[in-house]
Amino acid sequence: MTALSVNLNKVATIRNTRALGTPSVLKAASLCLQAGANGITVHPRPDERHIRASDVSELSEFLKDKPGIEFNIEGNPFHNLMDFVRRFRPEQVTFVPDDQTQMTSDHGWRFPQDLERLRPLVQEALGLGVRVSLFMDAVPEQMHFVSQLGAQRVELYTEPYASAYGTPKQLNVLEQFRAAAQSANECGLALNAGHDLNLDNLGLLLKTIPLIEEVSIGHALIGDALEMGYTQAVKAYLSCIQAAKRAAV
Repeated sequence: MTALSVNLNKVATIRNTRALGTPSVLKAASLCLQAGANGITVHPRPDERHIRASDVSELSEFLKDKPGIEFNIEGNPFHNLMDFVRRFRPEQVTFVPDDQTQMTSDHGWRFPQDLERLRPLVQEALGLGVRVSLFMDAVPEQMHFVSQLGAQRVELYTEPYASAYGTPKQLNVLEQFRAAAQSANECGLALNAGHDLNLDNLGLLLKTIPLIEEVSIGHALIGDALEMGYTQAVKAYLSCIQAAKRAAV
């Protein structure tokens, strides 16, 4: 079963438009987990334009007595990410090469350029008992570099797939992702995936790449939750995952 980690950045974005503390990031986490989500993801950027340091602290405290629930903190390890890793030691950290001015992440790490500067940070996180995942483009030839660093997972950056979904490019892009997933698997890496996944395109990705162990979904799921509520939105994504897994067998 592919795990569903709910990214709560968009909840924090809405909250930050007023000084009232609503909607609550903590309440959103609680409702999503009650509905069956397997984990919570946050991306605390240095400017705190959505998730704040206080959110990370509150979520860490909230999740520490929930065995089996994964807390995934993602971000750029050359910005503020490692401070959170050292303090909270989440189950998973996802290294993302985003710039501080970017609206959202838009590419993966590039090797061999990033290899040596990432090495000590990957090793530090591993030494703290934190699983390390690297945000990567679907380029098969890049996966062995991740393995060389000692990271255990890659998160495939799925925006190119989402953009190609339902177009004549879909088949070729899916094949590129399937080849990247196979390469990662051959290098001993587990697979995560995330970015612009939704109820329309998620099923096909999972049927094509059943090796994916975890999807991190935020924007679309929180958008659906505005219409369905958190509980029904999470259940809809879990049903989509289950249907894809059955079809892949």
